[in-house]
Amino acid sequence: MFSKILIANRGEIACRVIRACREMNIATVAVYSDADADALHVRMADEAYHIGPAASAESYLRGDKIVEVALKSGAEAIHPGYGFLSENADFVRAVADAEIVFIGPPAEAMEGLGGKISARKIAIEAGVPVVPGTTEPLRSYDDARETAAGMGYPVMLKASAGGGGKGMRLVADESELRSALETAQSEARTSFGDDAVYIEKAVERPRHIEIQVFSDKHGNHVHLGERECSIQRRHQKVIEEAPSPINSAELRAEMGACAVKIAAAVNYVGAGTVEFLVSDVDRSFYFLEMNTRLQVEHPVTELVTGIDLVREQIRVAWGEELSFRQEDVVLRGHAIECRIYAEDYEQNFMPSPGRITRLRIPQGPGVRDDGGVYEGSEVSIYYDPMISKFATYGRDRAEAIGRMRRALQEYEIGGIKTTLPFFRDVMEDDEFIEGRLDTGFIGRFNERRKSAGPDEKTLDMAAIAAALAYSTRNATIAAVNGRPEQSRWARAGREMQLSGRI
Repeated sequence: MFSKILIANRGEIACRVIRACREMNIATVAVYSDADADALHVRMADEAYHIGPAASAESYLRGDKIVEVALKSGAEAIHPGYGFLSENADFVRAVADAEIVFIGPPAEAMEGLGGKISARKIAIEAGVPVVPGTTEPLRSYDDARETAAGMGYPVMLKASAGGGGKGMRLVADESELRSALETAQSEARTSFGDDAVYIEKAVERPRHIEIQVFSDKHGNHVHLGERECSIQRRHQKVIEEAPSPINSAELRAEMGACAVKIAAAVNYVGAGTVEFLVSDVDRSFYFLEMNTRLQVEHPVTELVTGIDLVREQIRVAWGEELSFRQEDVVLRGHAIECRIYAEDYEQNFMPSPGRITRLRIPQGPGVRDDGGVYEGSEVSIYYDPMISKFATYGRDRAEAIGRMRRALQEYEIGGIKTTLPFFRDVMEDDEFIEGRLDTGFIGRFNERRKSAGPDEKTLDMAAIAAALAYSTRNATIAAVNGRPEQSRWARAGREMQLSGRI
């Protein structure tokens, strides 16, 4: 087995990989930018090397610097995590040229599946259903207008490269097309250096369901069931669960077989995720894209299968066969993950960077926190503001929700705004509890929340706060005048405070 691995990433995923390596008795090498000199992953690793300024383009995206550090430190392999260089085929080749092992798929498989247009072609050739759309980039606005008219609105414009919702625009009718196309192309060019955009028919009330696949260097391809990822903001997932509330054993087997076909078509190696859109109307499903890396939401699959995906990545990269076969994969119980971000939910999930002044992480049965911060650490303006992948497990979905509800009440993060209040509200929402999910969930949830107005608990707390304020004011006046305070509101406020209601 490898004796030393470099993690070409930061934050919670770097910490996750370091923990897996430590369990396997493998030494770890961290890299860090100016902004991450005191980061948790730097403190956890056996060695750490500075690679540049805070901007990711000058540090975490500098493949040449990372390879240089790997050679200097004697690391035999590089784990890319997700994001940054994890799906960069040129980086994979540079790692191979340096005679270092890349923990992930070969460059050729990554290139074939990395572009959404080329991935669609691979899926079609493998006999996997795809959303009706183009297999070539749009050449012009006229090309887009003719294609959309023939397909019928609504349509979705999508950047061929990258992910994370960048370069995606839903177009309801022709009046929105030109500006949407220009915006999608500009965003794709800025984010990925490639302005190629294609067009798809928008699926009615789509659910975003993905299949985890795993392959080794010996031609074995297996799937580990599905994850429901429909709750998204700006096309990026915020809550995931396994299994999906709607998937039957038959649908799971059918989607899993399609995912395996795609992996086999490109001689895939390692962990990958094949994403599908599933119609909430008739359960028809369509290939969307494949992420040629580990996913943020991998903990829910680990919880329901009992398989450590990071450990398996390392084993496969070393050259070992998969430690399981398809018949060994059994889903037990239910898991839910909330991505804890430094974002202000009340301000449309705007980033909320800053110093964490208090951190209390929940414990108890079925609770898992894959975090990358500590009390006193800084959430930087330069990177994705994720604090933690927080997951709960139960014997069934209801128990997993109950544990998540309890644990979120215990979770405390001070000094910055976070998405904790949003998740607490969602866990009480009837649509979520009933499993009525699709990619429009957050929009409907916000409308329900606005129309409902403040709840009884909020009104009670407002009344208590008003009573206490009145009490404090009168007590101050009484003290100044040298006479005892007589206000019944003051007495009520003090009684509430002493009784623990405030």
